[in-house]
Amino acid sequence: MKTLLVGVIGHVDHGKTALVRALTGIETDRLKEEKARGVSIVPGFALLAPEGRDGEIDLVDLPGHERFVRAMISGATGMGAVLLAVDANEGIKPQTIEHLEIARLIGVRRGVVALTKSDLVAPDALAERAAEVAAVAARAGLEAPAVVATSTLTGAGLPALSEALAALLDASPPRADDGFPYLPVDRVFSRAGFGTVVTGTLRRGRLSVGDAVAIVPGGPTATVRGLQIHGRAVATAEPGRRTAVALRGVGLSDLSRGQALAPPDLLVPSRWLDVSLTASPGGDPLPGGTALRLLFGTSEVAARLRLLDRDALEPGAMAPAQLHLDAAVTVPAREPFILRRDSPAITVAGGRVLDPDSRRRKRHDPRVLADLAGLAGGGPAEALAIRLAQAGAAGAGLRDLARVSGTAPDRVRALLPALGAREVGERILGGPAFASLRDAILAVLAGHHRDQPMEHGLPAERIVKALGLAEPVAAAALRDLVATGDVAQGGALFRRAAFNPARNESEVARRLEAVFRQAGLNPPDEAEAIGRDVRRREALTYLVGAGTVIRAVDRVQRRAVLFHKAAVEEARAKLRTAFPGATQPESGFLAREAGAALGISRKFSIPLLEHLDATGFTRRAGDRRVIVG
Repeated sequence: MKTLLVGVIGHVDHGKTALVRALTGIETDRLKEEKARGVSIVPGFALLAPEGRDGEIDLVDLPGHERFVRAMISGATGMGAVLLAVDANEGIKPQTIEHLEIARLIGVRRGVVALTKSDLVAPDALAERAAEVAAVAARAGLEAPAVVATSTLTGAGLPALSEALAALLDASPPRADDGFPYLPVDRVFSRAGFGTVVTGTLRRGRLSVGDAVAIVPGGPTATVRGLQIHGRAVATAEPGRRTAVALRGVGLSDLSRGQALAPPDLLVPSRWLDVSLTASPGGDPLPGGTALRLLFGTSEVAARLRLLDRDALEPGAMAPAQLHLDAAVTVPAREPFILRRDSPAITVAGGRVLDPDSRRRKRHDPRVLADLAGLAGGGPAEALAIRLAQAGAAGAGLRDLARVSGTAPDRVRALLPALGAREVGERILGGPAFASLRDAILAVLAGHHRDQPMEHGLPAERIVKALGLAEPVAAAALRDLVATGDVAQGGALFRRAAFNPARNESEVARRLEAVFRQAGLNPPDEAEAIGRDVRRREALTYLVGAGTVIRAVDRVQRRAVLFHKAAVEEARAKLRTAFPGATQPESGFLAREAGAALGISRKFSIPLLEHLDATGFTRRAGDRRVIVG
């Protein structure tokens, strides 16, 4: 079923509330003070179900008195179209212009104009008034609005007005569903049988009974106990609907107007917002540093304007900017907002939030300006690409990406493959960053091969240290390089696949290898073998890396003994021959028995046996060993 939220706007006493009552039969002035004054103080809500349409229109009767513009804005920032009420006798008034300007600043381009009290105006004057109002509405950004003359006393024009609103519903695109709910709270009360109840317009995403929600900013977590839309109980509320939410786990003191319902742990409070800003066309230039009031959803907070590419914003101009707030707010990306001065009390600008969790940015920085332009002109995929490029090889967290894109985490994951991004542990790297990381690892290995041509490669920890990366990120890139055949792995060492250390084998290495081969199971000490000869040390490193010489460690004595691989194979064969039945603990052999069978002292037998344990040839069973390999 299609739905549309229509804000009913216009000057005070131009008949908005009477028009809504005539269309729907619902009295939106529900407060005693409103009825006494005859003016709307807070937004009122009514349901219009056009005949013959599979859809519903939520009408929001917005206050028209200039003292209640803040209340008008709290209801306006969720609307998809407007119904502009203009008294046919009085015509355009200051609040008419301001309401139209607020609608334009938050991006509303569709609407219908109702000339109210048309029974009091002659036909010729009515036609002139209709042309005048249509021109003003078009200048304010409404796209070819229908103008319908109406009278709530005679009923004239009401069927045509209802049909014009139904046409808006028919042409309405599906409401954006970003995969997570966000409902600014405008009322909090308690009702018997329901407990704590909040009301508001569900901005984005579905909300279902049983969902966990956070009260943001600064509130606890609650569970949705029940949902109603215009008095009807529903299991799920769709985005764009006026919704009452019964909550379990919170009391009235935990909630207040200006807070919002959102998924737990997704949105975070921030005092810096990156925004795309448009100045009102009829005002004065807006200098950077101006103290303003920020209004979004049902929230209001003091803010200071920080322009990033100029010193002042000319009337009607658009620019990237930042808002530095007196108090932290919690708001999703792409949420519309309005900026007002306190004195005089006028609307001066509006726009949309680009990054809801920002920091102080450098002014006139080409990279910052390009990123903000990309965020302003693109959707979630573009926002993800920008944030991943900013994060580089460090990567970004899933929830950080969800915040900047204004999209639920599961939808972020669905967008990642098209961006060539990689999820590595708790970090996500963009495609270009991952490719650069691969190149950086290859460069580190190439430099090592150049400087140490006889070494077989580098362990992962040295690569991580060289690049200053988190271990999981480097490990993922190394796995990818091995999988694509660019890097070869030998044990714990990584090398470029095209690098063959055997080509660099020197005569020194061949002579040293012969020494260890001839020594068999009684090899020389490492210091004795290489002395202070740097070339012999490099040769030994090469031989160990190639597996020609094996470094066996006596963990108790904390010393290493170097055996030629042929000597180790000889030891295996001798132990099999000496202890043919040593497959169970009771028939196993002691370390001294192994040393006697091999003809070597404890100095050599202990590290050799520990090496055989580590490689799976033998296994300790108390003081004895069994042959398993």
